Amino acid sequence: MVQVAAALLFALAAGLGITVILAMLKSNETAILSALLGEGAFPVATSPESDPAVAALPIHRTNARRTVPRRMPVAMTVRPQFSRAA
Repeated sequence: MVQVAAALLFALAAGLGITVILAMLKSNETAILSALLGEGAFPVATSPESDPAVAALPIHRTNARRTVPRRMPVAMTVRPQFSRAA
């Protein structure tokens, strides 16, 4: 009985998925088909064009090295990891 209910739910989900796909095709048919054909939503002839860059900005580089604080060695006493009572 559970298998029959699962099969019916699967069939219902598959039918709903196909319905959604068909509705998407109906509303955006030209955009989807042109994308599948490789043209994209904006064909090359009507695509917006950007102006070329007039001058490139130079990258700011400095020759001086940055000073990075370094760790100072600290004198520590070595302690055993385990106590002698253990």
